[in-house]
Amino acid sequence: MIKTDILIIGAGPTGLFAVFEAGLLKMKCHLIDALPQPGGQCTELYPKKPIYDIPGFPEILAGDLTKNLLEQCKQFEPGFTLGERADTIEKQEDGSFIVTTNKGTKHQAPVVAIAGGLGSFEPRKPLIANIGYFEDKGVEYFIKDPEIYRNKRVVISGGGDSALDWSIYLSDIAKEVTLIHRRTEFRGALDSVDKVQELKDAGKINLVTPAEVINIVGDHKVEAVVVSQALNIEKEFEIECDHFIPLFGLSPKLGPIAKWGLEIEKNAIVVNNALDYQTNIPGIFAIGDVNTYPGKLKLILCGFHEATLMCQAAYQILNPGKRYVLKYTTVSGVDGFDGTRKEAPKQVVKAID
Repeated sequence: MIKTDILIIGAGPTGLFAVFEAGLLKMKCHLIDALPQPGGQCTELYPKKPIYDIPGFPEILAGDLTKNLLEQCKQFEPGFTLGERADTIEKQEDGSFIVTTNKGTKHQAPVVAIAGGLGSFEPRKPLIANIGYFEDKGVEYFIKDPEIYRNKRVVISGGGDSALDWSIYLSDIAKEVTLIHRRTEFRGALDSVDKVQELKDAGKINLVTPAEVINIVGDHKVEAVVVSQALNIEKEFEIECDHFIPLFGLSPKLGPIAKWGLEIEKNAIVVNNALDYQTNIPGIFAIGDVNTYPGKLKLILCGFHEATLMCQAAYQILNPGKRYVLKYTTVSGVDGFDGTRKEAPKQVVKAID
């Protein structure tokens, strides 16, 4: 059983900033996310795309925003359960909640903050009849540990940033990398497209376009994929491989959270925005893109604001009757749970002759 003060479901920007705000109030956080790494959409969908509306940053790459948020909150030592989806929730007699993931990991906390963005992300799977049989037998929709592909033959399908970036990364690890896309044009960062071109010319990446994988071959694991050339539908051929990784993006779904008894409106969780973004169940909050209320704007900066007020309310739940006096970090500094301290240089009192 993992026990914490605030259990945050979703490790995107809003969830990560909530860790910092909770830490200022001496509250410990643990985060659950279905993705294999923190950052939510910023990491998984557009890590190299710039964001222009983060206060203080005229322009920042989505991946860099995630890195900065992790750096900002690391002194408060958050725990992470990654690659697992929050499945069930049970309220205990003491008022706390136990949240169990799809892999059976149990977490207990007096406060639950749902910061799941647009919901739990599920991979968009290609329409290949036998792909389900080969899942975990050579078909992967996420790359959690690149080392499992060392000296293996890998086929990647997709035309976005993820397909490009992983093709580049695995070109130094895998025995052979083949990138297949149904178009000749790629929708990704220009430097990634140029790098794939460079690696193709050097013989480190096999590029097959326009084409798509239409079948998977193998007895108990992936042994090859069947490829159809888009410009010649009768031209089909096999590519021998050990792994097939289709990277066609993610589909957001509210998932099991929709069955937790929360008030739902248009696939979003209704909260009380007049006070603290609490749901209809006391002790459960929803912050960021996953919630809805009159005038709601699905912006990262709005999620930061909601996380701040949620933490203030959580403090009252954990410390009933105790008054909290708001202190500015410029005055109080920041004391991390790891023993570190950040503070502005103290003023020196000195007389002038």
